[in-house]
Amino acid sequence: MSEPIIKELLTILPQQGEVVSITVRPKRKADPEYREEVTAEQGSGLSEDHFSSRSTKREVTLIQAEHLDAVSSILGKEAPHHLTRRNILVKGINLLALKGQQFQIGEAVLEGTGECHPCSRMEENFGPGGYNTMRGHGGLTAKIIQSGRIVVGDSVVKI
Repeated sequence: MSEPIIKELLTILPQQGEVVSITVRPKRKADPEYREEVTAEQGSGLSEDHFSSRSTKREVTLIQAEHLDAVSSILGKEAPHHLTRRNILVKGINLLALKGQQFQIGEAVLEGTGECHPCSRMEENFGPGGYNTMRGHGGLTAKIIQSGRIVVGDSVVKI
């Protein structure tokens, strides 16, 4: 049997993640608000989120709970999900493995479009060094391929 090549290895992701929490920002620069569920609308974004319809490559932002643990450790204090300004917090799956891949969350199908790099608000939200602490831990941007409802507790599965 021959050794798999990297292109093949990139397609193997048997783990399933889980949605831990969801936030939206109804207005630009507004504080994020937690929701138990949202509707992901193809070509628009998440219901109630001000960012909807601004960029199809960034309709949804996701971050890993495991990365927040790392950020908290580096900062020496808790790094709550809402301060990252990302829409969906997931656990149990490597989000960067979903870059360029389609995945399902609840009824919605998304496609990972790129890394979600930190913005200058991280310094404001987490204090001095917040921006640099978030580097490499910012999560994933995604576009919505198929509209549908996303609920806290839903599975995150590569398709």
